[in-house]
Order: sequence, then C-alpha cells, then structure tokens
Amino acid sequence: MSAEELVDVVDEEDRVVSRATRREVRARNLRHRSVYILVFNSDGRLFVHRRTADKDIFPAHWDVAVGGVVGAGESYDTAAQRELREELGVCAARLRRLFPVRYEDTANRVSGMVYSCTSDGPFTLQASEIAEGEWMDLDVVIERTQQRPFCPDGLEVLRLYLSKLDAVLTAQRHRDAGRPIS
Repeated sequence: MSAEELVDVVDEEDRVVSRATRREVRARNLRHRSVYILVFNSDGRLFVHRRTADKDIFPAHWDVAVGGVVGAGESYDTAAQRELREELGVCAARLRRLFPVRYEDTANRVSGMVYSCTSDGPFTLQASEIAEGEWMDLDVVIERTQQRPFCPDGLEVLRLYLSKLDAVLTAQRHRDAGRPIS
C-alpha cells in the first residue's frame, strides 16, 4: 500500500469516521484498521520475518504476523487474503478468523482482526516488505523477543493468541478430568 492510498479512519468502536491517506494516518497517528495473520506450518512452527529497513513503522523489526493496513472500503477478510498473497505469495491457504484486537502506542493506533492459517510454502517474499523470514517454534520466538527488536503490535497479537489457547487447553483439561476413563 502506497503512502497516498486511502485508509478508513475509525473510532474506538471500529466505526468508519473519515478517510485519510496512509501518510496522514501515520503522521497524525489516526486509528485505522489492520489485519494480522499468524502463519503456521504443518509442524506447528510460526513464520517470523524481519521487516525491511524502509518500512514507515517499525523498520527492520522482526514480526510474528504478516498483514498490514486495510484499505478504504476493504473488509478485514479481503485485506487478510490480499496481504497473505502480496507478502508471501500464498493464495490457497484457508484463513481462520480468530479475534479482534485493539492496539495503541505513540506511533500506531489500530483496530484489527487476527487470523491464522497453515501453509508449508514455498513462499515468495515481497521484497519491499520482508527482508528475511524463518520458521520458529513458539519457545524460540519468545526467546528471540528478548534479543531482537520485534513489532509491539505483533507481540500483543501473539500474547492474546497464546492466552486464548491456554484458556482452551485449561477448559479441555477440566472437561477431561470429569470424564470416567474407559
């Protein structure tokens, strides 16, 4: 997405209130929509990548999710499919819509949607977006976040994902504990 493309500006409830160029959204830190896609391979490893040094936000940072800004009038689902195709060259993966996310810091205010998919590649990395990428076990991802700069909004997405996964596993353990062993 170029700096002059239009983006929907949204309020705290994710309702469109105006439109602005991507450049203006960044300059004024306007709340906008973004998508985040956690890409796992069939072995359960997460694709983690380093952003290019000329990105407008978090340049050269590592990221746990592919994705980006939703264009004006574009749906979350359409944007997620577009971003997966543009950044990794993946067209056939089934996206799973997981949960909405809100993120704010001094440089970025987002109302977003989180997705996941499974793909073993091969990937065609978008040179203008991704400098390099690799598959990592989740424990390695967590360790690397202590050693390298990571996109904070992506880390928030991962934190929420892991928290929701833990809640599901805990509930499953409680259900299993109440069942008689056959």
